[in-house]
Amino acid sequence: MKIVFAGTPEFAAVALQRLLDAGFEVPLVLTQPDRPAGRGMKLQASPVKQVALDKGIAVSQPRSLRLDGKYPEDAAAAREALLASGADCMVVAAYGLILPQWVLDWPRLGCLNIHASLLPRWRGAAPIHRAIEAGDAETGVTIMQMDIGLDTGDMLLIEALPITEQDTTATLHDRLATLGGGMIVEALKRAERGELQPVKQPEAGVIYAHKIEKAESAIDWSESASVIARRVRAFDPFPGATTTFNGETIKLWSAVVVPAADTKMESDAATGADASATVQNAQKGQILNITADGIDVACGEQSVLRLATLQRAGGKRLASADFLRGFTLNTGDILGSVQKTA
Repeated sequence: MKIVFAGTPEFAAVALQRLLDAGFEVPLVLTQPDRPAGRGMKLQASPVKQVALDKGIAVSQPRSLRLDGKYPEDAAAAREALLASGADCMVVAAYGLILPQWVLDWPRLGCLNIHASLLPRWRGAAPIHRAIEAGDAETGVTIMQMDIGLDTGDMLLIEALPITEQDTTATLHDRLATLGGGMIVEALKRAERGELQPVKQPEAGVIYAHKIEKAESAIDWSESASVIARRVRAFDPFPGATTTFNGETIKLWSAVVVPAADTKMESDAATGADASATVQNAQKGQILNITADGIDVACGEQSVLRLATLQRAGGKRLASADFLRGFTLNTGDILGSVQKTA
C-alpha cells in the first residue's frame, strides 16, 4: 500500500517514522512551509520534513490546498504531485492545513487522521492542552476517516490513555504520539484486509479544543489552586503559565496544591495564629510562606499553591530555592503586583 503523509510537528513525525518502519511505501510527504525559529529566527524545516529528507522522500510544502484560494499555484502543484504519487491513502497528523473536498475524495481509501483525543471530546487544535487543563482523567487517540467537517468524521480505531497528576502537555504529547503511531499502522493493516468498521461519532459530548493563545498564559490568582496547577501543566512547554512581580514576568513550570492547614505566614507562625485563618485573610497571589519545598501562594477558594519550578525572562528553569538566589521574593509579597518602594 502506498501512503501520502501530511503532517508538520514532532507528533506527526513519530507517526511517519512508524509507518516507514512498518514497511509502508511513502512516495510523498506534505508539510507546512519552513518557518523562522530560534534566537536567530532562521528558516527551519518541520520535524516531518526532516524525517522525509533523511529518508529521501519527496516533499511538497503548499501554503494552501484550495484550488480557488489565495495560493492557487501552490494547490495546483500539490494536486499534480498527489495524483502522480499513485497513493492508496493519505494519513494526516497535525498538518495545519484544511483539506478541501478534492483531496478527501482523491485516494482510494480516503484520508485517515490521527487525532489526540477520545472523539467527540476535544475536537480541534489543542486537544492535549485542553484535556489537562480541564482535569480529564483520561484522553487517547482516535483514528478517524476524514470528512469536510472539523474532526467530525467516522471513528475507525480509538484507544484511551490515563492522564496522571504529573503529566504536562510535553509528557502526554510523547505518550500519545507513540500510541498514535502504533494505531495508524494497525489501522492501515486492517484497511488492507477490509476489516475497518467505521463508527459515527455520537452527538453527545462534543467539545472543542480551541487553539492556545499566549494571552491565556497569565495566571489569575483568584482561581483555585487546583485550576491553576492544571493550567501550569497544560501550558508546559507552550506558552508557559506566567505571573509578574514588580513588572517582571515569571514563568511557572511546576506547582502543587497544598492543604491550607499546612502553610502560614511567618508572622502568624510566631504568634501561633491558625493557618486556615491566614489563608482566608490573605490577598489572592500573596506569598504565605517560603520553604525548601517551594513558595506557597494564596489562591481563590481559600486554597494554596506551592510553586516549585520558576523561570525569569531569558533565564533557565530553576527549582524555587535556586530561583530565589537570583530573584528576591518575600513572605507577604503579592504576585501580579508592583511593590511600592520607600
